[in-house]
Amino acid sequence: MHMLHRVGRFFRITNGFEAGVIIYALALGAAMRGEAYLKTYPGGLGWALFAACLLAVLMAGAALVDGVRAANLELAVERRLRRVTRSARGLRG
Repeated sequence: MHMLHRVGRFFRITNGFEAGVIIYALALGAAMRGEAYLKTYPGGLGWALFAACLLAVLMAGAALVDGVRAANLELAVERRLRRVTRSARGLRG
């Protein structure tokens, strides 16, 4: 079980650059899928499906960026709490 936890850390998105790379890959795939929709369904329906693909990436990208920000904020709060706790212990004894 410990090994699974260690392997799982490789798949954690920790900063904005990693999120940007993943969003870029998603956008590239969505654009290719949208192009296939345009060939299969020429006209308005193809363009609507193309737009739906790109909007899905936009929503997923926003969720990724928000998740990274929330995780970083949570880490900052945890570090601050540790620092305050350490200083309070130093005052007591």
